[in-house]
Amino acid sequence: MIKKLSVVGNSLGLIIERPILELLDITKDTPLEIKTDGEALIIRPARLGARDRIRESTRRMMAVHDETLRKLAR
Repeated sequence: MIKKLSVVGNSLGLIIERPILELLDITKDTPLEIKTDGEALIIRPARLGARDRIRESTRRMMAVHDETLRKLAR
C-alpha cells in the first residue's frame, strides 16, 4: 500500500484505514510507539507496563459497569 501524507496544521499526518486499525486493535485512545530503523518508520501499539495495563483494564471495566458501580456506591 502506498500512501501520501496529509497536511494537519503545521505538521503532516498519515491516515490509517479502519481495517488496519481493527486488525491491530487500535483506537483513537491507543498509545502508539513510533520509532525508526534509519530507513523505515515503525508504528505499533505501545507496550504498556504492568501499572498502565492495570489502569487501562480498570478504566474499561468502569466504563462498562458504570451504572452498577454508581448504584453500589450509594
